[in-house]
Formats: sequence, structure tokens, C-alpha cells
Amino acid sequence: MKRRTWSLQATITLLVCGVVAISLLVTDLLISRTIVASIEKDRGEKATNVARMVAHSQLVTEALGNQEKESAIQEFAEETRRLTNVKFIVVMDMNGIRKSHPDPTKIGKQFVGGDKAISLNGKEHTSISKGTLGISLRSLTPIFDRTGKQLGVVAVGISLNDVQKAVSQGHKNIYTGTLFGIVAGVLGAVLLSRYVRRILFGLEPSAIAKLFQERDAILQSVREGIIAVDQESRITLVNKAALHLFHKAGLAQEPRGRKLEEYLSNSRMGRILKTGETEQDEEMILNGITLVVNRVPIFLNDKIVGAVSTFRDKTEIQQLAEQLTGVRLYAEALRAQSHEFMNKLHVILGMSHMGYYDQMTNYIRELVNHRNGEMGAISKNIKDPVLAGFLLGKLSYARETGAELHISSERKVPDPLHSYMSHELITILGNLIDNSLEAVSSCPRKQIEVHFDYGDDILTIEVKDTGVGIEKEIQNHMFKKGFSTKGENRGVGLFLIRQSLDRLGGEMEISSKPSQGTRFVVYIPYDCKGDTE
Repeated sequence: MKRRTWSLQATITLLVCGVVAISLLVTDLLISRTIVASIEKDRGEKATNVARMVAHSQLVTEALGNQEKESAIQEFAEETRRLTNVKFIVVMDMNGIRKSHPDPTKIGKQFVGGDKAISLNGKEHTSISKGTLGISLRSLTPIFDRTGKQLGVVAVGISLNDVQKAVSQGHKNIYTGTLFGIVAGVLGAVLLSRYVRRILFGLEPSAIAKLFQERDAILQSVREGIIAVDQESRITLVNKAALHLFHKAGLAQEPRGRKLEEYLSNSRMGRILKTGETEQDEEMILNGITLVVNRVPIFLNDKIVGAVSTFRDKTEIQQLAEQLTGVRLYAEALRAQSHEFMNKLHVILGMSHMGYYDQMTNYIRELVNHRNGEMGAISKNIKDPVLAGFLLGKLSYARETGAELHISSERKVPDPLHSYMSHELITILGNLIDNSLEAVSSCPRKQIEVHFDYGDDILTIEVKDTGVGIEKEIQNHMFKKGFSTKGENRGVGLFLIRQSLDRLGGEMEISSKPSQGTRFVVYIPYDCKGDTE
């Protein structure tokens, strides 16, 4: 059974309303007791004040014990009761006999309630007792004459119904405040939930958790190292590939939470945080390991809040580039041979349709002899079948572009001892021949010569063309990555040649004059298999 999940708005609304309701309920319980105690105290003080006023009245003190004046006590007590709005005022003598009462028929009878004994002993006190008028809050105050002799007691009562009304009114106010608090809490919760959803791009917490898990899975699955820092240059994220490279470089400590400058002293992320400029394909040496690094700032509301850097071991990138370059050059060579072969087949098909069988036979014989001548000359001198097949493809490609490509060898070039040598040679030759073909494309004489010579474990390759030549100023920069006079996204071929020569320990000479062509001579240490013959 699928578990039901609440929306963010519903969760916040229920949570806020619950907190408000519980808080107000607890407040109600606590305040109710305080209100009851406060009202009882207030009513008790009122009753006590009235009782004291009556007890200190000269009329009352003079009338007690004087039968002729006792009737004045009833009149004074009732007048005072009406003015003070109390339930009753009872004046009694030391025997507990009433001298006043709201009900005149009760005058002359014993005071009821059982709480008069304390006051008859000269002490003032307050109690809740039941008398002839029901349960009431009473204040009993002794009456003394001028000599200090106690004459009786005054009892002033306030109906508990009045107390309950006051308490009910207090509860009503609390309930009104509680209801208003809940309404305000609901409104606030709705506004808060909408605000939270807006800053979270309308996503629910479950969707955010899923996105976080997906992002983490993506970061951990990529082979490039990824490291992120906040605006204080403190490391906040590192994936497994980055940790692997750090451990490989001898950095075994946990990087998260540390300052990047403390962990990677030669990192330039601090500069990215200051300038906001992106850096791509930069090289960084980390304890002997060369990394190719990309650094990108993170902007939020046009403010830099951090930066991300991706990096990978340059050795892996070089191996991949070599494989891709070799495949591309092989594919170009095969495509050129296929295209040339299809053109020849079209000629033969046309001659067959027109019935020129003798001419077709001679044409085929010439093709075979020419092809055999080319293949024989190359295969005779170039013993590496991979390199030989590549050169045949370049011959076809040159003819397709309308250029003349001549391949010669002073001595036989044996098979290389290691297979990687073939890939490096193809990278070097492929880019040199392609550059020469581009150089002669706009010239009236389109001729390229490739010459091999092998001796003393050194392979010499010379590539000459009749192209437009290369200016001296350009020669000083043309091996830099990305430098090109042919437009954007170029300038890779000569850079790859330089890398291949560096790996093989080879050298290159260049001689060029404007409008007179260019000559490249490459010297490569060459280990071969067995005899060169």
C-alpha cells in the first residue's frame, strides 16, 4: 500500500495550527486558574472593604446592644447593600443573632453558615459558605467599640453566580483570542508555505529529496573529479572521482569543510570567486600529476555564491585523444578510397552500357597497374601494414581534392616494435598531410611530397608542399592549442603533432617562404622488429 504524503502547504498549515491551538489551550488552562483566583480575590477584597466600613460605622457600634436603636442597623445595612451591590450585609451580636438581613423575617435569628466562630473571636476572615440565600463568598469582620470591646460581627456576602459570570466572561475573551490566533495562524501558515514553495521553485520536500539523490548519484557516477566551494572558499562538495585523484596525489585527508587554499595550495578557485570569469582546459600539477581543470563561478541573483571545478588526469585525456584521432584518420582514409573506387565503378559501368568493351578493358588494366604500382611501391618500403594502408587512403583522398601526393622512401621502414608507434605516426603524418592539402587548395600547382628515410634507429619523415607558405610570426605560435588562422574551433592538429613528438622524444624542423611552399622534417627515435630488410 502506497504511503500517503502530505503537501508542503498542508504540512505547514497543520503544524502551525496545531502549535497555535495547543499553545492557546495551555494558556487557557493556566490563565483560567489565574482569572478565577484573581476574581475571587477581587470580590473578597470588595466584601472585606464593605464589611470594614460597616463595622467601623458609629451608627452600628452605638446601636448594637441598644434595643431602641437596633432598627437603624437594618436600614443602614440595606442602604449600604444597595449602594455597594453586594448580596447581603448581616450585622450580628456576640451571640450570632442577626440585627440586619435582606429578608427582614430573618432578623433576630441565628446566623447560618458555620463560619462565624473565627470572627466572634475577634479575627477577620473570608470563606465560601451556604446560608439562607445560597452559597456565597463571605467576608466576616469583628465590630469593636472605642474601648476595644467586641460588640459583634459584620458578614458581607457576594453571590458566587457573580463570580462565575466574571470567570465566564474571562473564558469568553480567551476563546475569542484563541479563535483569532488560530485564524491568524492558518493565514500565516498558508502565506509561509507559499513563500517556501516559491523559493523552492514549487517543489515538494519529497521531490527535493529525489532531486538531491539523483544529483548525488550523477556526481558520484561521472569519471571527472568535481569539487565545489562556497563564497568563503570552503569546500562543500567532493565526488568519488575527485577523492580518488586526491588520494592518488597523496592527499589522504578529508577535504569537506576545509578551506580550499589549505587543501590545494595551487588552486585558482579564489580568483574565480573574485573575478567571476570562467577558466576552461587549464593545466594544474598536483604532486606530480597533471590535471586538466575547468573552473566555473556560481551566480545567484547576479551575485557570486560559490564555484565549481571539474578536473581529470591529463594522461587519460591524452590516451582518449590519441584513440579518437587515429579513428578519425582511419575513417577519412577509408572514405576517400571508397569514394574513389565508386567513381571508377561508375566509369566502368558507363563504358559497359555504351559497349566500349575494348576501351573498358584497357581502362581496367591501367587502373590495376596503377593501383598495383602504388600499392607495390608503398608496401615494398613501408612494412607496417597499418601505416601503409593509411598512406594508400591519403593517396586516394589527395586525388579526390585534385592534388598530387607523391610518397617515396630512400630505404625500407620496418615494422615498429610497439603498436603505439603506429598511432603516433598516423597522428603526425595525417595532420601534416591534411595541412599541406589545405595549403595547396588555392594554388595553381597542387603538389605534395612525402619522403621516408630510416637509419641508425632514427626515422626521418619529410613533408613538402607547393602551398602559400607560413609567415615567420605565425610559426612562433602555430603549435599552441587553439591557435589557427582558419577560424574558430581549429588549431588542434599541430598541437597534437607536438604532443606526439614529445611522447616519442622526436624533433621537428620547419622551413617556409610565402608563396614558395612549406617543408616539415620530423626526426623520431624508432625501435623496429628484427631485420630491416
